[in-house]
Amino acid sequence: MFNKLRTSLLATALLLPMGAAADTLEVPVGAQGEATRIEQVRGLKKEEITARLGDPIGIQGPVGEPAITRWEYADFYVYFEWDVALHTVKKHRG
Repeated sequence: MFNKLRTSLLATALLLPMGAAADTLEVPVGAQGEATRIEQVRGLKKEEITARLGDPIGIQGPVGEPAITRWEYADFYVYFEWDVALHTVKKHRG
């Protein structure tokens, strides 16, 4: 019993100095990339979005039930359920 306790305490004492260490990375706001203005299109029909933003550069879908379609623009995507816009998502740059 004493040997198990001593072994356990020794292992704990050896592992404590090896605790997790992490660095904090700070990126200045000006270095995070250009701000992208994303149109507020939630609830608009596809025809209204085309009139407002122009034709998309790419279209994916529809996929699934309900049918979800993604329209690609230069800096963001517009997601639709059937023909109604759900939301926009800024493209990841990195």
